[in-house]
Amino acid sequence: MSGSRPTRPRSPLDSLRPAAFGADPTGERLARIRRSPHFADGAFVNPEGPRRTPAGSMLRLLPGYFSAEERRRRAPAQAVPVHPTTVADLARPSASGLRLTWMGHSTVLAEIDGARILLDPVWSERCSPFPFAGPRRLHPVPVPLSEAGRPDAVVISHDHYDHLDMATVRALARTGTTFVVPLGVGAHLEHWGVPAARITELDWHEQTEVAGLTLTATPARHFCGRALRNAQHTLWASWVITGPDHRVFHSGDTGYFPGFADIGERHGPFDATMIQVGAYSDLWPDIHMRPEEGLQAHVDLQRGDATTGVMLPIHWGTFSLAPHPWAEPAEGSVAAAEKHGARVVVPRPGRPFEPAEGLPLDPWWRPGTVEVAVGTATTTGELGLVGDR
Repeated sequence: MSGSRPTRPRSPLDSLRPAAFGADPTGERLARIRRSPHFADGAFVNPEGPRRTPAGSMLRLLPGYFSAEERRRRAPAQAVPVHPTTVADLARPSASGLRLTWMGHSTVLAEIDGARILLDPVWSERCSPFPFAGPRRLHPVPVPLSEAGRPDAVVISHDHYDHLDMATVRALARTGTTFVVPLGVGAHLEHWGVPAARITELDWHEQTEVAGLTLTATPARHFCGRALRNAQHTLWASWVITGPDHRVFHSGDTGYFPGFADIGERHGPFDATMIQVGAYSDLWPDIHMRPEEGLQAHVDLQRGDATTGVMLPIHWGTFSLAPHPWAEPAEGSVAAAEKHGARVVVPRPGRPFEPAEGLPLDPWWRPGTVEVAVGTATTTGELGLVGDR
């Protein structure tokens, strides 16, 4: 289900196009895109609902975005406490058959029923087409990519730089792994040297089998593009991953929409959901969710039962991409979970956990927070306040 390499003649302008911009779909790949029921009037279209786009939003954001006060709000007040993940941690089999390791932002290593799926891997210092400019990491990667182990498949949600990273893709391509991506995204991968035979491109509701798992592309409300001007010719997706004994959901980037309930009815409930809760703004309300919307999406995916499974908040903490305070997505997710009676897990970047076991709440994102052992349980306290509450 992969496309063919571009066949159009090279333009003199091609040599000026950064490699990180990727490539536009052409040939049979473009023909397949045009046959998609989700492609109309020359572009992929979102599910039904509000249709506001982020066009012009950055111009309205810029006046205060780079002030010293705003920069402080968008950055952690202290070094982010990355968990010291080791090769041995990742090599040890999961006791329950399902283990998740959040590497930061939307990157998650999901170990499901004996298979390893790496979702939206970004190991570069910046999420940008240029190594000298663009949003920079707020914490180091928890483990070098070379030590994370070979995944059975790499799954990409869409082609924005904070989800599809050229350097990471090129490194993973050398492992011989399979790439499973939404329609059109394969053009970028082939441009960067991934063989067509190792790329599977899916439209919404299509699925493929990898290492005993079923990977299904499901709808999301977002958009695409890597260059200065972009035709909406690459699809965006959320993902359902189902094994013999476990199933998980990864939202990619999306605004809240009624389709989460439909996905839950078709594929849920889930042992774990990985839900985007960061980089939101009133300037683009339809393409990114706020924490309370993310929690509602989790409940919808669990067929209305908030007590089922666990929610892992993603798309926050690693890159500053919006004007909200850095820790607000974590605080908002915890508050929303308490309101709904849901289970939310907010691990330090790089800390593996098994959804069946969960994790004690560790508000590591708050300045001065430390873990304190009490009996056989682990709780948390704030420096100077331990024992005072």
